[in-house]
Amino acid sequence: MAASGSRKHLVREFNHFITCFLCGGYLIKPATVTECLHTFCKSCIVQHFEENNDCPTCGVQVHETNPLEMLRLDNTLEEIIFKLVPGLREKEEEEEAKFWKKNQTPEGGSLTYPRRVFTKGCAGDDDDDEEANDRGGDEDYHRSDPQIAICLDCLHGNGQAAENTVADLMKRFIRCSSRVTVGTIKKFLSLKLKLPSSYELDVLCNGEIMGRDHTLEFIYMTRWRLHGENTYPMVLEYRPRIDFG
Repeated sequence: MAASGSRKHLVREFNHFITCFLCGGYLIKPATVTECLHTFCKSCIVQHFEENNDCPTCGVQVHETNPLEMLRLDNTLEEIIFKLVPGLREKEEEEEAKFWKKNQTPEGGSLTYPRRVFTKGCAGDDDDDEEANDRGGDEDYHRSDPQIAICLDCLHGNGQAAENTVADLMKRFIRCSSRVTVGTIKKFLSLKLKLPSSYELDVLCNGEIMGRDHTLEFIYMTRWRLHGENTYPMVLEYRPRIDFG
């Protein structure tokens, strides 16, 4: 009886599943369109949605006004790709480090590139740092990520009823990883403002509602920095979610 040997597969056999339709490269920070389940590099699909609300693969309309709300990051797929393609993770981390180093301004008007500090996602309270140090610093809270300072302002005077308003933060300025998403910022605000779990917030930059999967890095580069009159730190506004029906 002949021994049944296991067949080895080449990476190129899987390229159809792990490459981006828009750029042709391996999927980096894969983002899936929930309407049709097609996946693209996050930066590629976000740039596409700046001009078009349709899926580039199948042409289905993703959303009438805000297709970015229909994107979901696929971290599992990203890990699979990094395991399939040798050296891809290291290459991307190196390229990202070069990018942030190149775009750092002498006046400190850009992101500060990696500070070896122990930061817990969003750093707004000294208690968080003390708690982290007590744990011995064994856990990775994105302490090697590029850091960004932001200001969180409550947006008032939008016609909401008095019972449907939120308070101002006691500490509006925070420093956190540039990879923090708007969804995390919303959770941070809910905790600090002691809002019920069912309470929904909108987070805006320059008057535009930001999608929950937007990172602060992306917002800074595509929304904040493009306005020459904007200063540092970046200002994000929050308000109770408005249902447009």
